[in-house]
Amino acid sequence: MSKEVKKVEAKKTEPKTIFREYFESLVTTLVMAIFGMTFVVQAVTVPTGSMQNSILIDDFFLVNKFIFPPEKNPLPFLPQRNIERGDIIVFKYPGFGDGRPEQAPPFVSNYIKRVIGLPGETVEFKANQVFINGELLPEHRLVSTDVGYEAEMKNTEVAPKQDNEKYSVVYSDDSMDLVNSGNSVVSKNMKFGVKGGKMVVPENQYFVMGDNRDNSTDGRFWGFVPREYVIGRAMFTYFSCDRELAKGETLGCFRHPRLNRIGKFIQ
Repeated sequence: MSKEVKKVEAKKTEPKTIFREYFESLVTTLVMAIFGMTFVVQAVTVPTGSMQNSILIDDFFLVNKFIFPPEKNPLPFLPQRNIERGDIIVFKYPGFGDGRPEQAPPFVSNYIKRVIGLPGETVEFKANQVFINGELLPEHRLVSTDVGYEAEMKNTEVAPKQDNEKYSVVYSDDSMDLVNSGNSVVSKNMKFGVKGGKMVVPENQYFVMGDNRDNSTDGRFWGFVPREYVIGRAMFTYFSCDRELAKGETLGCFRHPRLNRIGKFIQ
């Protein structure tokens, strides 16, 4: 074997430098992180109380962007499925269905709500209850007895939870008093799926509502969410800040985390 061949072989077996190993590991990690944040998961926080107590203000959570396939035919060998009633989804805010400019501009803000009505179903909200195709939707209803906005609300049950009630929703005590006295709680700004205005959910769209029903600008106000606006399904909380205790301090959130919220799966 010639000396030139031996030199080439020696170069092939030459060990990597520490710098090169660290550099390659860093590049690989960055590529995987960018791929994951683009196609698999996304970090989101909640600035409002529309989903309390399922999700609190300043809960930081991950969104599964991969679970819902672009089409309604998920591949059997992938962990994917179609959107189901009860899913808490993150989506691009579609704007008001009748063209009004109120609230945030469409497509800019991410909203988070619970899926209530599926394509082709008739939805009607009346007397603090939801009806799907004319039948009462099983929801565990709670009444809020706490006026705190940033803290977890203290609630009492309207009735004991039943096995078919998969999630809980909250109404204010004032709202429930109106319903119990026979009065309407439907706001004049509610244009979609409310008493006397039940609607059919369009094809490939969804009707969503917040769990904090009297403090949620949702599908009752602006309409339906097209499938292509859906980003993914909320997974679990990885951090939560207690703003009441933090009091606006620079490191307040790190000094006052809600430890009981960290690692909590969102249902």
